[in-house]
Amino acid sequence: MTTKVFTIQAGKHLRAVEEIMKWAHVRHVPVVDDHGRLVGVVSHRDLMRAAVSTLQVRISEVERMQHNATIEVRQIMQAPTATIRPDERVQRAAHLMRSLRIGCLPVLEDQHLVGIVTEADLLHIVEELPDAALAPRPALG
Repeated sequence: MTTKVFTIQAGKHLRAVEEIMKWAHVRHVPVVDDHGRLVGVVSHRDLMRAAVSTLQVRISEVERMQHNATIEVRQIMQAPTATIRPDERVQRAAHLMRSLRIGCLPVLEDQHLVGIVTEADLLHIVEELPDAALAPRPALG
């Protein structure tokens, strides 16, 4: 899991989360309330869905930025969101992410955000596996 997690509050505007994603090179930002409790997640995909399509409307970059400054994170975030505890197995995280078709899982301990597991984290684990762990298994039976 990644423990350095950038968060945002639901009342902030898309422009702010867009800047966080660009600056921090992340694709998922947990959304927290005033007490730091998780209330949702906004993903790069959510941003793309909310964006004005340049295929539909010809607008300038300034107009696009103005548009993003009018939409609050709460309007596009995914809530509620699946979470995982830090003591759960990585296989559980992978199963949840695959079955729910999500790109990240916030990690909560006693309702506090302590990290995030992303697709990139899981790919890193696969990269580090020894070749023997990836060898085909003999067929049973």
